[in-house]
Amino acid sequence: MKESNKNDLSFDFDFLDKLVVGIGEVSQITGIPTRQIRYWEEKGIVTSLTEEEGKNRKYNYENIKKMLLIKELMEEGYTLDASADKVKKRMEMIEDTLTKLKNHKS
Repeated sequence: MKESNKNDLSFDFDFLDKLVVGIGEVSQITGIPTRQIRYWEEKGIVTSLTEEEGKNRKYNYENIKKMLLIKELMEEGYTLDASADKVKKRMEMIEDTLTKLKNHKS
């Protein structure tokens, strides 16, 4: 069994809440072309935090995570629509579980 790493950023919620990355950096880090990210946004699969048209798109942790999951599923042979649907359901399930846990603790 793997020992827990105290420097694991996936549990640094303060860091993740503040994480906002430009489309170019997201592309470089994930290997997903900016053109593909824009297409996914046009289809409503991911959402940028940019409010003004013509400004550089920026993405938060949740959307970057969606992109990585979709990329992984597509590499496994899923279509874009099937990948997006699967990721949407997964994110809803996680959110629902966290809400139940939060309400249970209150």
